[in-house]
Amino acid sequence: MCGRFAITLPPDAMAQLFGAAPANDLPQVPNYNVCPTDDVFAVTSAEGTRRLSAMRWGFVPHWYKAPSDGPLLINARAETLAEKPAFRAACRARRCLIPASGFYEWTKDADGRRLPWYITRADGAPLAFAGIWQVWEGGGDALTTCAIVTVPAAGAMTRIHHRMPATLAEADWPLWLGEAGKGAARLLRDAPGMAVSARRVGRAVNSNRAQGADLIAPLEDGAE
Repeated sequence: MCGRFAITLPPDAMAQLFGAAPANDLPQVPNYNVCPTDDVFAVTSAEGTRRLSAMRWGFVPHWYKAPSDGPLLINARAETLAEKPAFRAACRARRCLIPASGFYEWTKDADGRRLPWYITRADGAPLAFAGIWQVWEGGGDALTTCAIVTVPAAGAMTRIHHRMPATLAEADWPLWLGEAGKGAARLLRDAPGMAVSARRVGRAVNSNRAQGADLIAPLEDGAE
C-alpha cells in the first residue's frame, strides 16, 4: 500500500516535467510527510491539455453522503480496479498521475516497533504514481478526490512490504492519461519493474504531525 509520501519538487518544476498548466491553488511544498486527506498534486489531461492541480488524497465515491461516510479510500488495488463499484468508472475515464519524491513504508522489529523506510526511484528521479480521481458533490460543494493505484511489490520492496504504488515511466504517461488510446491496464502489469532504492529513516515520521527534511535523512548506524 502507500499511506505516506513526500513531495519536494517546486510546482513550476512539476509543471515543466509533466508538460502541464499549473492551477493557482496548489499545495505548499516541500512536504516531507504527505498524509491521507491532505491535498496532493495531480496531473490530468483533457482535450489535449494537461493540468497540474490539487486533489484531496482519499477517494470519495459518489454515493457517500459525507467524505467520512465510509472507509478512507487512499489506495486502489490494480487487480480489482475495474471491478470495484467505487473505482471502475474512474479507471476508465478519470486517471491521473500523482507526483512524489519518495514514499514511506514500515516494517516491525522483534518488539513490535514500527520501523519506517523511505523509498525512492533508484536513479533519484521524481516518481509518478498511477492514480484515479473523482469529483464528489454530495455536500453541495464539489470536492475533487483521488486514490493511488497499488500493485504487488517487486525488487527491493519485497523485503519491506507486499504492496507498492504503481509507478509509471515517462513514456507511459500519455497512455495512462488517455492521450494515446486504449490499453492503460497493461501498464499496471508492467509497473512493478521500476528499480527502487530503500533506506531506513528515523521513527519521527511515525507521527502524522512530523515535518521537515530530517524525516527522509538516512538513519545512522545505532541511532533511532
